[in-house]
Amino acid sequence: MTFKNRIQKVSPATLVLASFMLAILVGSSFLSLPFSTREGSISWVDAMFTATSAVCVTGLIVVDTGTYFTPIGQGVILCLIQIGGIGVMTIAVVLFRWFGRKISFRQRMAMQDLFAQKPREDILGLVKSILVFTLLVEFVGAVMLFIHWSRELSFTEALYTSVFHAVSAFCNAGFSTFPDSMVRYRNDVLLNLTISALIVVGGIGFPVLYDLQHWVRYRKKNRVRLSIQSKTVLITTLALIIIGAAMFALLESNSLALKNSAQETLLTALFQSITCRTAGFNTIDIGSLNEATLLMMIFLMYFGASPGSCGGGVKTTTLALAVTFAISRMRRQRRVNMYRKSIPDETIARSVSLMLMSMGLIVFVLFMLLIGDCVSDRSVPSCSHGGFLAYFFETVSAFGTVGLSMGITEGLSTWGKIWIILMMLVGRVGVLTFSYIIAGPSAAKGIEYSEENIMIG
Repeated sequence: MTFKNRIQKVSPATLVLASFMLAILVGSSFLSLPFSTREGSISWVDAMFTATSAVCVTGLIVVDTGTYFTPIGQGVILCLIQIGGIGVMTIAVVLFRWFGRKISFRQRMAMQDLFAQKPREDILGLVKSILVFTLLVEFVGAVMLFIHWSRELSFTEALYTSVFHAVSAFCNAGFSTFPDSMVRYRNDVLLNLTISALIVVGGIGFPVLYDLQHWVRYRKKNRVRLSIQSKTVLITTLALIIIGAAMFALLESNSLALKNSAQETLLTALFQSITCRTAGFNTIDIGSLNEATLLMMIFLMYFGASPGSCGGGVKTTTLALAVTFAISRMRRQRRVNMYRKSIPDETIARSVSLMLMSMGLIVFVLFMLLIGDCVSDRSVPSCSHGGFLAYFFETVSAFGTVGLSMGITEGLSTWGKIWIILMMLVGRVGVLTFSYIIAGPSAAKGIEYSEENIMIG
């Protein structure tokens, strides 16, 4: 069998994973070159960690982006963020069409799995819309940020900083050229609202954005309605933002960090509620927050962004389905209904499986981190009393491709960095995608026996 035939038989899930791994490998190679770092060298694991964090739009860093990397190295990171944010397959499809080559069936199926909840004939039109919309939103965001930074930086520095953070925010990456992220700008209304808007737009998912565009354009002529997914994503996202901001302000009401003006308190609470679900920017020291706030943030990070977006996590739709499923079972209803539509049982089963597998994965990786960094060396500062929460926070942050940390990332051992790298990759590609690669896309029929009930609860 020729190499071409082998490639043609590769499943879409494998193709997506391979594309991300290839981007990480190429990015790691570029970051390892002498001109990418100010010191002229970087360890292979740190280069791999940084490249993975950029391609998987996470934002966890082991070295400071603004001071450790040269402008060329930062440019490599920015390119990796953009490629990872809109998807490696999206770039591949656009390049194939640019050079006049046909899009293979496998590529179409891969794009279908990434950006559409149901089969669509206009998959190429969707890809074009994604690319155009991404560049347009990032341009508008960069202009707004340039207005802010032009007041304190030179023209060139303001332009570069604006473009870098606009791309990083829309792709939900959380990379910043400032060592303290956005802490110094916690009271700036323009910057907070611009970054927040970019994060939200990039996190609700391209299928929803495409659906909204179609609805705005044709709703008067053809009575077009938003899909159930779009309604679910928009309502769940709004609810999480409001509840998260209210809880943050309430839990940190007695904290010295929030004993400032009402405007600063509101901006800080709103910004952290938005960013801790998938983006990774912060306007407050995460390590200074109390345990209740951190636990609430872990919950938000776990569910993350929405399907087909730049973010990770088990997604907002999974949360909505889990809540609706629980309510329907408490009411002893046989079917799960949303917006006068019944959700397929297969979708409910997949959402439950996704949550169970992701929880198991988080516990397993957390266990491996504690073994490698704490059991083998108890002198590690983060392994002191209360260090468990820091590692738990780090693990969920990597899985949700969030990028927030309680300050232990730089101190991770090589063993710990490798596990976090794996977690970021799984979080970006998706747990179900990995399960399809391991078990295969087709369900096994298995053997059916006579039924016998067991007690639960």
